[in-house]
Amino acid sequence: MNLETYKANPKTAFLAGMYEKLIRDEKEVRSMMEKDPSLKEMAESDLTSIVEQKQNLEDQMKSIIEGDVQVEEKPNEIILEVRAGAGGDEAALFAAELLNMYRRYAENRGWATRIIDESSNDIGGYKEASMEIKGKGIYDDLRWETGVHRVQRVPETEKSGRIHTSTASVAIMPIRKKSKFIINPADLEIETSRAGGKGGQNVNKVETAARVIHKPTGMAVRSVAERSQSANKEKALQILTARLEAMQEEAEAKKFSANRKGQIGTGDRSEKIRTYNFPQDRMTDHRIKESWHTLPLILKGNIQPIIDALHAFEKSGKESAAEPIGDGE
Repeated sequence: MNLETYKANPKTAFLAGMYEKLIRDEKEVRSMMEKDPSLKEMAESDLTSIVEQKQNLEDQMKSIIEGDVQVEEKPNEIILEVRAGAGGDEAALFAAELLNMYRRYAENRGWATRIIDESSNDIGGYKEASMEIKGKGIYDDLRWETGVHRVQRVPETEKSGRIHTSTASVAIMPIRKKSKFIINPADLEIETSRAGGKGGQNVNKVETAARVIHKPTGMAVRSVAERSQSANKEKALQILTARLEAMQEEAEAKKFSANRKGQIGTGDRSEKIRTYNFPQDRMTDHRIKESWHTLPLILKGNIQPIIDALHAFEKSGKESAAEPIGDGE
């Protein structure tokens, strides 16, 4: 056991100090036993107690460290982004429906949600939007949502009754306490603007919104959720870091995807993962070749059966024997 590691961690430093004292006590008892054999019986009893206490402290410290590792691997905070794809206004409306689906699911789970930034069209759809979600187990359950979601339905504006196909992409980016991606401050460009509140609120008159641009990649993130400019800068930088980290992980996942047992898709945001077919009341997940005929409920946030199926697929490490039901291609 590397005691120095535990001493350096604020969460385990106190326990490590107690462990260190027990080591000294153990040495004293052994020394006393060597000097006076008549005290052997009493000393052995003391040693047994010390060894038990040491083991108990070691178990506690290991548990704390393992908990920290699990939080890093499966964070309890994410940024969920939706972006309209092919299909114009219909794609934007679908993007808004997806965001609302995830928001309702989060509410059902008791998770906290907050819109970080949004760009809407004239009919209530989203060109793109970012939502922060916080809650226990959130990344573990939503990590497979990244990819292209496709909708097939007759738009309300369609007079001939023709079915349209539109798409929207979803990206799930974990917010980690210790990011693997280090950004050089010299690579950043920061812009400020008015947050653009509704109804002539004061927020329109003050430059609180912040936009952070990563010059090497051209990636830009805007935050309007916080009340101050500095807080929005910090939030935008946090999201930018998560995006860049996700991009790096996506590239790694592609490289090793063929060798990963039980992998659900490629983790690529350009991969088509689901089709929502309204005429047939069917949602199909193409990665696990399963379908659900409860589309209205799904769009109201009832996606737990889908998430459970994805967990089961990952756990089995085997592709489902069921063939995909036609997805309209």
